[in-house]
Amino acid sequence: MAKDEKKANVDVAPSPRVVRCLTKHLRIAPRKMRLVIDTIRRKPVHEAVGILMLLKKKGAKLAVKTLKSAIANAKNLGLNENRLYVSNVRADGGPVFKRFLTRSMGRADKILKRTTHLTVEVREGFKIWGGRAPEDSK
Repeated sequence: MAKDEKKANVDVAPSPRVVRCLTKHLRIAPRKMRLVIDTIRRKPVHEAVGILMLLKKKGAKLAVKTLKSAIANAKNLGLNENRLYVSNVRADGGPVFKRFLTRSMGRADKILKRTTHLTVEVREGFKIWGGRAPEDSK
């Protein structure tokens, strides 16, 4: 019984709250998606959404949907939306569709249609990025 009481008194530092959103089987190559997601890493979420909206790439449209989903997940868990930033974003390879293209003299060329698993992690920071700081009630 004494061991249980000692464990209860130990103070543990609160771990930072990380919210993750994963989108699988996106029909874009991971290499092309990485060009897009490198622009939003370690940016505030409102700024990251704005950057992705202005990019003229297919990967940007797909990344915006995943980022907005991560923001919605964070709001649902009670995190402050104005303090969120993109802490980690990854584009991992998914399954590959293998096709072939017929060539002359009975040969065939291989076509690999790659897919991507996109992971976006947002974290609550200390600084308020968007909007105004909460005013003190007088």
